[in-house]
Amino acid sequence: MPGERLDEVAALIGEHHVHTVEVAVTDTYGHFRGKRVPAQRFVHTVAEQGAHIADVIYVFDAQCEIVDSPFINGSTGFMDMHLEPDLSTFRVLHHRPGYATVMAVAIDSHHRRHPLDPRTLLSRQVDRVRNLGYDPIAATELECYICTPEWMPIQSNVQYSSLTDNFALEVCVAEMRRTLLDLDVPIESSNPEYGPGQLEINFAAADPLRTADNTVLFKATIKEIAWRHGMRATFMAKPFTGQSGNGMHVHTSLMHDGSNVFARGDGHLLNEVMRNWVGGLIYHASAMSLMGIPFGNGYRRVRTNSFCPTHVHWGGDNRSVLCRCTIDQGDANRVEYRGAGADANPYLIIAAILAAGADGIERQLDPGTEATGDQYADPGDHSALPATFSEGLAAFAGSSLAAALGNEFSENFVALSTNELALFETSTAGSADPDVVTPWEFARYVEIG
Repeated sequence: MPGERLDEVAALIGEHHVHTVEVAVTDTYGHFRGKRVPAQRFVHTVAEQGAHIADVIYVFDAQCEIVDSPFINGSTGFMDMHLEPDLSTFRVLHHRPGYATVMAVAIDSHHRRHPLDPRTLLSRQVDRVRNLGYDPIAATELECYICTPEWMPIQSNVQYSSLTDNFALEVCVAEMRRTLLDLDVPIESSNPEYGPGQLEINFAAADPLRTADNTVLFKATIKEIAWRHGMRATFMAKPFTGQSGNGMHVHTSLMHDGSNVFARGDGHLLNEVMRNWVGGLIYHASAMSLMGIPFGNGYRRVRTNSFCPTHVHWGGDNRSVLCRCTIDQGDANRVEYRGAGADANPYLIIAAILAAGADGIERQLDPGTEATGDQYADPGDHSALPATFSEGLAAFAGSSLAAALGNEFSENFVALSTNELALFETSTAGSADPDVVTPWEFARYVEIG
């Protein structure tokens, strides 16, 4: 009951001496925004009556500049929208004594869930999958670089998954793990990745909304703890020329009556439901690229031998394919979508994956033949994924995936992307090498990612 939950929240606020509650939403690009509210006012007023914030947050670009949109612009007056705290998401920020956070539902001036709110988009796709008789499960797996205050990698050497290299960095990472566990983010492991100072921390699967909430809180927390140790963290997709990019791999599976539907049938083959789910991801793969790679910088990851897919295909335990399918681990069977960058908005890429997968089930789409071997060396007749920002935008605009995510959201996202593309092409026009990360894009994206 709502009243009971409010009593629980009030008790947590008293027990942990919370003085400030952060009422949070994310903007279109996944940046945490909201209001800081005195804890007493939150309990007595905001928890039940909500707060307000300007809807302009959904037309901010990467540097908080306002982009002209068909739905939010000067003629609309940049209206307030209502924030309704979702008390089930309330968490005490143990690493920042006196603070707590809660996610909010954004309500527009027509008293409906705001169509541009990323959390609303994901919620609707979760409902779509549930209407098919399944409970979707999702997990994200992110990479980031730990840097000096001057934004240089914290070390010069690469030691993938080393347990003996750079114990000084492990002191910081250990605090990250402890802090995230205290936030009820179910951390499973961490390891150095294949870049100098690059890090990966994995956490367990959950309901997609919870996973997306965990992901944005994870990114904010990693940055905060790094800063405390005199370092910086970036989730920018491709921060350094010649080094590995930062990816976000999204794992999905479907549950029914408490068991993983993907585990049914022959353990060495995709069962029908899993096959149709993958078929949807393959069918919508090109259009989905823009949700996973929202900036021009991210397309510099789409390269041979980068562990980022370059073509539309699926396979088994093969890190050169777009959809990597685990099919021999029973209840752990899942589909790993490998095309997104770590700077993607987790609500949007998970929503796109659920929309694509649901369409695959509804229309019984077939993913085609399994891709085997090195798909960088020999992709065969598999279609190429969008390799540039302009190709990604063209594939999404007017697509059936865009329609599934909602015309208002998609038109708004296309407007933001068109603006960002123009800036990117103008500002990087002098770079003859498409693999070189320019100073302009580094400065623009290093802190948003």
